[in-house]
Amino acid sequence: MITYIRIANAQSGKLGAATAAASSLAAYLKRRHDLEVTVHVPVGGNPNRVCWTAQFADLAGLERFMEASMADPEYAPLVAEVAKNLINGATTDEILKSL
Repeated sequence: MITYIRIANAQSGKLGAATAAASSLAAYLKRRHDLEVTVHVPVGGNPNRVCWTAQFADLAGLERFMEASMADPEYAPLVAEVAKNLINGATTDEILKSL
């Protein structure tokens, strides 16, 4: 099992807008690509973060999703809506393999 994690930092005062846009993006991915994406916010630590997680059977599944999402004309505007609430360059991705 592969877990994909994206962690981003919201701009000051924009956490609400960032989480709303992130939730809309997650709902779209479920509807359009049948991908379950969970949106998280921290309980401790930096309170201005938003995090997305998704799981794939294998790396090939992640790659197929990446290709499909990049070819989806409705995806980029949704990502841009999230991004306008984030600190540019303050996003990290993790790809983890279950043992």
